Amino acid sequence: MAEKRKVIITSAVTGAIHTPSMSEYLPVTAEQIADAALGAAEAGAAIVHMHARHPADGRPSQDPEHFVPILDKLKANTDAIVNITTGGSPHMTVEERLRPVAAFKPELASLNMGSMNFGLYPMLDRFKEFKNDWEREGLEKSRDLVFKNTFSDIETILGIGEANGTRFEFECYDISHLYNLAHFLSRGLPKVPLFVQSVFGLLGGIGGDPEDLMHMRRTADRLLGDQYLWSILGAGRNQIPLATMGAAMGSHVRVGLEDSLWIGPGQLAKSSAEQVSRIRIILEALNFEVATPDEARQMLGLKGRDSVGF
Repeated sequence: MAEKRKVIITSAVTGAIHTPSMSEYLPVTAEQIADAALGAAEAGAAIVHMHARHPADGRPSQDPEHFVPILDKLKANTDAIVNITTGGSPHMTVEERLRPVAAFKPELASLNMGSMNFGLYPMLDRFKEFKNDWEREGLEKSRDLVFKNTFSDIETILGIGEANGTRFEFECYDISHLYNLAHFLSRGLPKVPLFVQSVFGLLGGIGGDPEDLMHMRRTADRLLGDQYLWSILGAGRNQIPLATMGAAMGSHVRVGLEDSLWIGPGQLAKSSAEQVSRIRIILEALNFEVATPDEARQMLGLKGRDSVGF
């Protein structure tokens, strides 16, 4: 009997898209973020994708000091792969965004593959009350915001990864980002296999239609051939449907409260672990097997948890 295909689940437990006022379940403090990541790992996530927040008001933070208690708790309590963001928030400078990855030398880090409009302001139509001034201001400012990820920026981040042995989750929000990745691959800069995270449904990037998923897959296959592992990130209501479609087509999956606050129509997810459990049920019903952290390390060619800087 043929072995079941192993699928890597990534869980992103908090991030820059959603704010504390949008859901009472969104983790904000370092302890909440660490506990949310541990819950997601226990539910089956081989990778936990990490952002941090400022303890005073919950705004996104790339201050390494705010990552320390999160990373210490994860290192002591799970063997899950820790994936630290270099995206941070679109409102930050690239220099700010790089600080935690440079400091902590993780096995894996996210890398956005192109500059783009990043429109979060439609959320103002759905959420009216905010606990902190920065929440409304940040959403409003996204009307006139370019999320900067130039070729020079990407080259700099790849250089940090090369120096520290950190591999990347290449976040591709549109077709052009795949071409950018192919460009860097042709120059021999990223190591293979590439871990390509196709992002769907954010205003400024590709949409969340099944045809968009197919277009991303066809283009990645043509440009990258057999040198990549594919994963699906569907924002908002696209999360579970697109992950399911992608998995059926051979992808890995990403879920979590960074990407979607929901577990069903009008129903807030109480944790990222709840979303991991949901997609795990679907994967196993499709006769796939959920990859363990060590299996994911082997598939992605990572350096191992004993070689990080935290």
